Amino acid sequence: QVQVAESGGGLVQAGGSLRLSCAASGRAFSSYNMGWFRQAPGKQRELVARVSTSGTTYYADSVKGRFAISRDNARNMVWLQMERLNPDDTAVYYCNRPVPQWDWGQGTQVTVSS
Repeated sequence: QVQVAESGGGLVQAGGSLRLSCAASGRAFSSYNMGWFRQAPGKQRELVARVSTSGTTYYADSVKGRFAISRDNARNMVWLQMERLNPDDTAVYYCNRPVPQWDWGQGTQVTVSS
């Protein structure tokens, strides 16, 4: 079992940027694919970005070209660089492995004002 802790969220104006961080505890972090998810009010949690153990990335269409996921296995860290944010990006953001998921962290709130 790996525990994760997200940070870096906040309030930003439309068009702005944020960088989210995820610190993972536990051994063998480098052997897991990792992802960033988000859950907006009244909506289901969705995967927005994923990075494989080898560094291959995947992005949901809604964030492609604006978000970038990266990882540092030596530091057990995953980041999500978010650019050109818009109000539709408002959500609580979580990191976890895509499947099967560990227990969820508390997430970090991102609010984008218009």
